[in-house]
Amino acid sequence: MQKFQSIKGFLFDLDGVITDTSIYHEMAWHQLADQLNIPWQAAFAEQLKGISREASLAVILDSTGKHVDYSEADKVAMATAKNDNYLKLLQQLTPDSIAPGIEALLVELKQAGYAIGLASASKNAPIVLERLGLSDYFEARVDPATLKNGKPAPEIFERCAALLGLQPTECIGVEDAQSGIEAINAAGAISVGIGSKEVLTKAQICFEQTQALTLENIRNAFH
Repeated sequence: MQKFQSIKGFLFDLDGVITDTSIYHEMAWHQLADQLNIPWQAAFAEQLKGISREASLAVILDSTGKHVDYSEADKVAMATAKNDNYLKLLQQLTPDSIAPGIEALLVELKQAGYAIGLASASKNAPIVLERLGLSDYFEARVDPATLKNGKPAPEIFERCAALLGLQPTECIGVEDAQSGIEAINAAGAISVGIGSKEVLTKAQICFEQTQALTLENIRNAFH
């Protein structure tokens, strides 16, 4: 693992790290599954973390083999309907919805001179950051529509580092999903997981909760 002194930037996932929009994603996907008469599975909550809208829809349809029943146009319409519903649910977001300790960390990173980028698969990330009042902290945001490969491929973290003018090896990536951790590792950045070590088995550093995500704690984890 690189030395902490070599770190110049932080690359953040959004959902489950900066705020918990996963509850709104789950509600919107659950409603779509109900409309399609697909039984909702508890495992979906973890499986849908950190992946694109299209990949999420595929997980749900594949659970009952129904993916063959719909055309690509049907799938686009389903994903669009889910997103429209999700956007309505997002209106409930306020700065009070920021995950505990995250804004304090962003302030700390800015004051210490670290570059900060957003590496989220969510096409709605700009809306979420705006509603949280955090837009100004992020010098770079990857547009997921420009990517060829989603997580666990490393492309999004490689792109985010490049937008900051850095190499991935000069960055720490923060994620709450195993697919995201794998993407960070594949990019060559240091992976910091938020959640259970039993789930995020490939995270180089792991904190159970966002409150523990401080610059001092991260620095100490390198020792």
